[in-house]
Amino acid sequence: MKPTTAMVLAAGLGKRMRPITDTMPKPLVKVAGRTLLDWALDSLEAAGVAKAVVNVHYLPEQIVAHVAGRQAPKIVISDEREALLESAGGIVKALPLLGSEPFYIINADTFWIDKGEPSLARLALAWDAARMDILLMLTDLDSATGHCVGTDFLVAPDGALQRSKGDPKGLIYAGAAIIHPRVFRQAPTGSHSLNLYFDKAIATGRLFGMKMHGRWITVGTPDAIPLAEAAVAGALAKAI
Repeated sequence: MKPTTAMVLAAGLGKRMRPITDTMPKPLVKVAGRTLLDWALDSLEAAGVAKAVVNVHYLPEQIVAHVAGRQAPKIVISDEREALLESAGGIVKALPLLGSEPFYIINADTFWIDKGEPSLARLALAWDAARMDILLMLTDLDSATGHCVGTDFLVAPDGALQRSKGDPKGLIYAGAAIIHPRVFRQAPTGSHSLNLYFDKAIATGRLFGMKMHGRWITVGTPDAIPLAEAAVAGALAKAI
């Protein structure tokens, strides 16, 4: 069964995007005429997601106002303005809004141009709750624009993941996943990272990955925006 709910991680400070982020949160930075947040939400809408929980911390009123008119997916705000909670802490806080079924996680500061069947639909087809706790969308270095910190995971023939420790044959975590809320059953509150849960799932053989098809784009600094826009134009031209 494909997820109908998603958690969109949009609460980061975006310090590397200064001075742009001195006056706006990073998810509202535009690339090729669309905000990073809208790239994420549009992907979720195309995947048939009914509800997206968007967490906010830095300049939250701007994000709340931006999504106010959105019809699909329905937006629910998880307010983190009191404390920055990192990726996992934000999800733990939002669990009452996310329900008991597996849900998508999407980073609001990366996006992709699919080639062929949409990656989130493929991710849902690959999901198997009986043997997985987390299924990550992955990409390779050649298909990534704006990424400069090596790889994250090595993929076994059955899709199970191990840390790549930078091995160039490995793949990059592409900022989208399906996760079962059971992994957060005894989770602490407060600030902590999803990497903790990735490593726990590796230890139990329940972290899996699926390689996306298309161009994956991350925008870390202002001077990366033109490169990202060129990558979008190139990817869309190939998709026609």
